[in-house]
Amino acid sequence: MNRVALADFLRRRREALRPSDVGLVPGPRRRTPGLRREEVAGLTGMSVDYYVRLEQQRGPQPSEQMLASLARALRLTADERDHLYRLAGHNVPRRTPADAHVAPALLRVLDRLEDSPALILSSLGETLVANRLATMIFGDRSRLTGWARCDVYRWFTDPASRNVYPPEDHDRQARSLVASLRAVYGAAGERSRAGELVRTLLAGSEEFRALWERHEVAQRFADHKTLVHPQVGRIDIDCQALFTEDQSQALLVLTPAPGSEAEDKIRLLAVLGHEDFATG
Repeated sequence: MNRVALADFLRRRREALRPSDVGLVPGPRRRTPGLRREEVAGLTGMSVDYYVRLEQQRGPQPSEQMLASLARALRLTADERDHLYRLAGHNVPRRTPADAHVAPALLRVLDRLEDSPALILSSLGETLVANRLATMIFGDRSRLTGWARCDVYRWFTDPASRNVYPPEDHDRQARSLVASLRAVYGAAGERSRAGELVRTLLAGSEEFRALWERHEVAQRFADHKTLVHPQVGRIDIDCQALFTEDQSQALLVLTPAPGSEAEDKIRLLAVLGHEDFATG
């Protein structure tokens, strides 16, 4: 671990960011260039003292999980993320479709979406990060591990995961998830993570096997959906996606029709979220 170089790298990356780059309000009387140390600590979930010690060259070796949080908070590119791992004395993560490092360009857009539910997904439907409104609707999926992070896996192995959709839409949603997985599988091949996921579901779900045999193929990110929330009821929304250049990640934005009842419900969710935060 190179404490001197690590401290310098963290400080320079922190000072290169503006609060608006990470979705924060600048506020008055900012004397520090870029982000404050406490702001970086808050974005990563670590204590302020822990982060300060890293920048002062006296902190312990950060874990790989902590480095991943720092890379996301500081909006590092994949190359910068790899450099951070080396400075901290860890092996560089393999760059595969399983790599959960979120594209900084998508994060910058997500940071600016405060009034619309939005989340960043991998090609296999794993939630990598979500804003507060999306978490209010879907729950905190980013904390799941293993195959449970994948929408299609949860759909066919955990009946409770279907509760966010009305029963009359379950068949359509199941077909859509399988068709999307078929598209990824076709592009990546049977030896990929998509192939491993397919084999896992074929062995564990008769419903999945029946749908897989239809050979339906489609990527349906642009769509109209009805979602169900336990507090506000049914919400009709449109889905639009923004992809990275290599199609490995997508920013999914959910928008209601202007002036609709769904728009009022999403505004209510925003208020409920603030109240829950204040209570907590």
